[in-house]
Amino acid sequence: MSNQRFTSIWDAIEDTPEEAENMKLRSVLMTALKDHIAHTGMTQAQAAKLLGVTQPRISDLMRGKINLFGLDALVNMVTAAGLHIEIRVLEAA
Repeated sequence: MSNQRFTSIWDAIEDTPEEAENMKLRSVLMTALKDHIAHTGMTQAQAAKLLGVTQPRISDLMRGKINLFGLDALVNMVTAAGLHIEIRVLEAA
């Protein structure tokens, strides 16, 4: 058994580098949304109305159900929340 080291949990558990990068981006966006909802003190119903989704969808978000959210949906929700997204692309290590 070898001791591999990974820079991210996603690098360790996803099958390809592309899938790992996708999951990293999704997790960052979900965390930002969860933090924003918590910081503003919105109820799930209020957050759903603001973000244009259903309350059960917000419940899934708050419980970290990452596999239920694609990048497009998360970008739309982050933008609807009034947040701004910045992306940096770097050379692979």
